[in-house]
Amino acid sequence: MSSNKPLVILGTARKDSNTLFVIENLLKGKDYAFLNLSNYEFVGYDYDNNYPENDQFLEIVDVMLAHDKIIFATPVYWYAMSSVMKTYFDRWSDLVRVEKPKGRAMAGKETFLITQGSSDHMPSGFEVPFDLSCKYLDMNFRGYIYGDMTKGKEAFSFKEEEKNEILRKIYPI
Repeated sequence: MSSNKPLVILGTARKDSNTLFVIENLLKGKDYAFLNLSNYEFVGYDYDNNYPENDQFLEIVDVMLAHDKIIFATPVYWYAMSSVMKTYFDRWSDLVRVEKPKGRAMAGKETFLITQGSSDHMPSGFEVPFDLSCKYLDMNFRGYIYGDMTKGKEAFSFKEEEKNEILRKIYPI
């Protein structure tokens, strides 16, 4: 049985990151589950499916499968998602080649993106890998929100209209 509580999957290199700050700012007072990819051991995709015994990729997938709504959260690193998030997405290949039942079980989940960076706008096309990867597994990418961190945490705020729109999608009344 899946949970209606959204799951936030954070992929960043820092424990006390700006991305975590943005998540907490957006979802303040909301109920959600949280998974930090940095707390898990998993390696990049291997065509021969040779993974170390301590590889926890499938544990992350099982947590994801327990939720109807998934929120990916990553900073913008060199105009792309963080390396840990990219490694996680690359491993989705296991869900279409080896762990097919788990891959098929992703169908119908709603996904979202929270990101932030040191520019006043999100790079053009940044959301495309999230959208297309989710579509490949028959998940529904419902939107994103970008946090402008150019002026730091002290001056940070979302555009109110964008914040309300994404929150309505994640937490419909």
